[in-house]
Amino acid sequence: MARPGPEGSTGSAGSTGARTGSPRTGSAGSAGSAGSSGSVPPPRPGGRAEARRAAQSKGRGAAGGDGGSNGQGHRRAGGRGKKPQRNVKKIVGWTAVGALVLIAGTGGAIYFKLNGNIKTIDADALSKDRPPEAQADANGNKPVNILLIGSDSRGGDNSDLGGGDSEGARSDTTILLHVYADHKNAIGVSIPRNTLVTIPPCKLPNGKWTKEQKGKDVLFNAAFTVGGTPEGNPACTQNTVEKLTGIRVDHTMVVDFQGFAAMTKAVGGVEVCLPKDIYERDLNEKLPTKGSLVLKKGPQKVEGQPALDYVRLRHGIGDGSDIGRMKRQQAFMSSMISTVKKKGLEPTTLLPLADAATKSLRVDEGLDTVDKLMSFALSLKNIDLHDLKFVTPPWRYNEANLDLVKPDVDRLWEAIRADRTLDGKDATGQQPDAPATPAPPATPEAPPTTTTAPPAHTAPAVPVKVFNGTTVNGLGAKAGEALKAAQFTVGSVNQAKNTNKLTTTVEYGAGQKANAEKVAELFPGATLTPTSAAGISVVLGKDYADANGGAAAGTTAPGAPAAPAPLPTSVTDDARSADDDICANTTYGSGG
Repeated sequence: MARPGPEGSTGSAGSTGARTGSPRTGSAGSAGSAGSSGSVPPPRPGGRAEARRAAQSKGRGAAGGDGGSNGQGHRRAGGRGKKPQRNVKKIVGWTAVGALVLIAGTGGAIYFKLNGNIKTIDADALSKDRPPEAQADANGNKPVNILLIGSDSRGGDNSDLGGGDSEGARSDTTILLHVYADHKNAIGVSIPRNTLVTIPPCKLPNGKWTKEQKGKDVLFNAAFTVGGTPEGNPACTQNTVEKLTGIRVDHTMVVDFQGFAAMTKAVGGVEVCLPKDIYERDLNEKLPTKGSLVLKKGPQKVEGQPALDYVRLRHGIGDGSDIGRMKRQQAFMSSMISTVKKKGLEPTTLLPLADAATKSLRVDEGLDTVDKLMSFALSLKNIDLHDLKFVTPPWRYNEANLDLVKPDVDRLWEAIRADRTLDGKDATGQQPDAPATPAPPATPEAPPTTTTAPPAHTAPAVPVKVFNGTTVNGLGAKAGEALKAAQFTVGSVNQAKNTNKLTTTVEYGAGQKANAEKVAELFPGATLTPTSAAGISVVLGKDYADANGGAAAGTTAPGAPAAPAPLPTSVTDDARSADDDICANTTYGSGG
């Protein structure tokens, strides 16, 4: 199969066949005429846009293509002769959140207009085999994972802003944003687009599902092209991220060039910094001369097209790799969030920013109204800039593409699943009080002899999974024996990822409510919770431990997740806080 290259050629990962677009060489330079706030600047004459049109007029296929009968191109990261990658869209997701925070006090009239802007993602294509939902902590707090996908759709005005052909969509940039349960910390993990991955089965437009794909030709950004539609396949990207990380994605946002350009204008520009002057040939290395100055060395404010040029820039700085570009994008995202925070509720900025934010988004059904977006946005208002971190997972070259380095990357995923920050802080929210003195090691106990008569009803045969949501040794086994004594079938007994549960929960899937109610009779005080997972699960809390002689709480049960080990320096050394100096850590490697 064709593999999507790092500079825009993205073969379809589905059975419909891959396709690769022609080189994307858009315009570069000033933001154009000063239109109304939130408008998109017209492309400049000459430069990348002219080169693109010349290439298309010759009917040329994607640079670096393999010359096969289907015209599919094989590109490699770091190779020469490739057009600049448009990794720009991760910025928009956070800025959209900021915009929605700004409209919190404006009343309801604006909602009708903004609701009409929002486009939704069909959820039917999500995998049936997903990581478990995060459990609430002792106070009902849950972490939230948001997948931000940058789509360089070629429709509408995006072609002029980003160059390339007028059809198809590619995922230039993807970032997994984890908001910790305390909602005071967050971390954004950039996933390199040319990372070698396994793409799980994904749904095609005709309703069929692809087979799992893996191997040295399967790159991460291929997931978005499955099915070959102009809108892309965000569900397939989400499926791939969940398989890669073991982290369940709660919400997905897809954003585009045009919305990004409009939003940077709506906020009045964004402060950025560059280590050297950038000329037109740095944005399009096919030009015969270096061309005009596009971005100057040092701090400056950019909006519209120059903002796009900054976040798309690869050549002319450092070693010309996508890693350096991702660092600049993280710096840009931090600066834009800071800008939105400083703007506050200025009426002149409010409406155009909110309008641009909602126009630029496609979201999942959980965020498909302004009310839902507002509720989500307001839940993030207490995150300080210093407590918003950005990282790139540890990586190494595999020929011209990237492998994620194990076990370092696994420790990153584990820390996120455990709601541990980069510095090891437990951010699951308010924790239960620790015992005053360490409890002695628990002695293995025989299964309790229950004097409670089994329910008068006939227990259903549906298997019940048991998860110990505490650190009390043997609690899951006790619950399993109690279920068996009441004639229930016990499917499995495991340790829950969250060991801070206060109240036992009986979770049930579709059609299992009546059976779950019967299970709950064995756990007085338990709450019933519907979930998207099939079957019935019991998550034991401190209430069940206390009722079963669990005063020795704090003794770690076998298999209970201990605090994750400190993260390796390959993760922490390059982490960026949103309040870092905009001129720091904006490139990678030497040369250029």
